[in-house]
Amino acid sequence: MQSNTTVDGPGPQDRVLAPTPGLPPPGTESLAHSERVVDAIRDAITAAGGWISFRKFMRIALYAPGLGYYAAGARKIGLSDADSDFATAPEMTPLFGYALANQFADVLLSVGGDVLELGAGSGNLAADLLVRLASSGVDCGYSILEPSPDLRERQRATIAARAPQLSGKVRWLDSLPEAWTGVIFGNEVLDALPVEWLVRKDGHRSSRGVIVDGDGWLVLSDRSLDAAVVSSDGNGATSNRDADERDLIAAIDDLFPGGDYASEINPEAEALSATLASILHAGMLMWIDYGFPSHEYYHSQRAAGTLMCHYRHRAHDDPLLWPGLQDITAHVDFSAIARVTCDAGAELAGYATQASFLLDCGIADLMMQESGEPGSAGFLRASNAVQRLLSPAEMGELFKVIAFTRDFGHPLRGFATSDRSGRL
Repeated sequence: MQSNTTVDGPGPQDRVLAPTPGLPPPGTESLAHSERVVDAIRDAITAAGGWISFRKFMRIALYAPGLGYYAAGARKIGLSDADSDFATAPEMTPLFGYALANQFADVLLSVGGDVLELGAGSGNLAADLLVRLASSGVDCGYSILEPSPDLRERQRATIAARAPQLSGKVRWLDSLPEAWTGVIFGNEVLDALPVEWLVRKDGHRSSRGVIVDGDGWLVLSDRSLDAAVVSSDGNGATSNRDADERDLIAAIDDLFPGGDYASEINPEAEALSATLASILHAGMLMWIDYGFPSHEYYHSQRAAGTLMCHYRHRAHDDPLLWPGLQDITAHVDFSAIARVTCDAGAELAGYATQASFLLDCGIADLMMQESGEPGSAGFLRASNAVQRLLSPAEMGELFKVIAFTRDFGHPLRGFATSDRSGRL
């Protein structure tokens, strides 16, 4: 597979040699930025001896300081394809945040503490939560762990504009705290963490990565894991040579169905959730994202995996296209998240579709209360947005909510009528 971004050769304006159908080409400045990201990837490949794992490529493309998609200055989140790449639920309607706040209030009024949001996007969700929590009688602080400097500034501006009287309660963290009481959550965070891309073809197991070919293109390249499976200790006994490679081989053997297959695992998402469970003293940890339980994630019909890219509100499957200018995501294996988070000491409190969770948190009542008279323009806008959040054809079924608690002895309202924990 060949990227449309070269490493050497003509200037940025000449690099779009075969534009992906349906994608608007970037401008000259954007292509020049992508060129710098490609240079960083090329340097990493050279330093590693000619090949880097897809996980390392994804980390550079998304998070390299000053270069990566989430670490540089381009606008990412919004409703318009003219200046953003994708929309999250808080961009559609504040009712999403209001519904979450109903659940958060239950926890905070019981255990006390504050809210910690990971990856706060545009800041709209933080503003919505602050407003609704305050109106519910919850007096709490609000912390944000955000790796993107430009998103931090956008969050500050959004919160100052939409909740000026509450903006003093917000602080930005550079690292995770050692302990937390209250609520920890992330909306569409886990899907953007760097993944290992694994392949089995004709019975051979490989890790997919990136090289630079003879013409200077970034291309995907599979490195065999079979050759490194065993090594002899001189007495006839064998053992896996490398712990990381052993984990990759085990993932292929344990998770993949039979036949040729390619898919992802996400050790970084698992490690993050386990770490957060370990620092949660009392309260709730919650993730909202798109994904499946393991038996659905690694289904025989999903033989090409779940990797997807987003650019100007268009989805495509070329992760090497314009590094630094597009989002790269993979669906979440919620079974893996549940396993490691519970192993870290938290208790699984529920797993449900976004639709059922939001309905149980009162989003329908909130729409009637907050959106004006039925039939009014405001009500119709709110109704259309809520329909997108709830519809099985939109976000309602694909997006899931999983929550964990510690030292919180009450059921969570978001799982009152539907809890799919048994499917994990």
